[in-house]
Amino acid sequence: MKLTIGHLYPDLLDLYSDRGNVMILEKRARWRGIEVEVVRVDAGDATDVRGCDLLLMGGGMDREQSLVARDLQHRRANVEQAVAEGTVVLAICGGYQLLGEYFETGSGERIPGIGLLDAYTVAGERRMVGNVMAECPLDGPMETIFGYENHSGRTYLREGTDPWMRVVRGGGNNGSDGTEGARKGRVFGTYLHGPLLAKNPRLADWLLGLALERKGTGGGFKSLADRWEEAAREHLVRRLAELDGMESPHVGTGGTKK
Repeated sequence: MKLTIGHLYPDLLDLYSDRGNVMILEKRARWRGIEVEVVRVDAGDATDVRGCDLLLMGGGMDREQSLVARDLQHRRANVEQAVAEGTVVLAICGGYQLLGEYFETGSGERIPGIGLLDAYTVAGERRMVGNVMAECPLDGPMETIFGYENHSGRTYLREGTDPWMRVVRGGGNNGSDGTEGARKGRVFGTYLHGPLLAKNPRLADWLLGLALERKGTGGGFKSLADRWEEAAREHLVRRLAELDGMESPHVGTGGTKK
């Protein structure tokens, strides 16, 4: 079995080492005996992303985001076709904003997105920076998700697109409605860096399972020994709880207990 991962604009959208998400997916698939090909997709090239089982896009500065926005418009139909054929999409921060309808800058300029998510983003006056803890349903009990946010954009979801997570600690989409990220079918966007999938191995496996469904198989692959990863997560939640003066939740397998 071979899994094809498309990495969109790795030279322009890697401000917070979001390429680590590609590395995590590749490693966790290979450890299970799954062959992986990572396809680099750069601005101006003619790569057909319909051959990808999973597409990843990171975050970048405003200038780089504007360059990507222009290229994405030319690639829009191809990405839409890939999604219609079952490709999973994960976009982080600036990449997340570009999956929506538009990003409105502080000067009022609107940078168009490709509309895979029914959402829009406007620049805020204050940046939301810091560690985030959120709860996310992964086809079962709520999973505690950790990440790091650093964004001034405020993203608002419209009817037709659901929040991906609910904020326990941090700002999330806009700092006001308690939502974090967005989900529409197999398209996911989030503000969480970390890299996100390094801090959340079960989320990585869940996305791998979705991508493998495109091959006619599911997520019934063997478990990995994530003892050290889980120990790191337990330490992180205890540390955040100490900072916030709150009772520490349990974050082992199966979700959260408060």
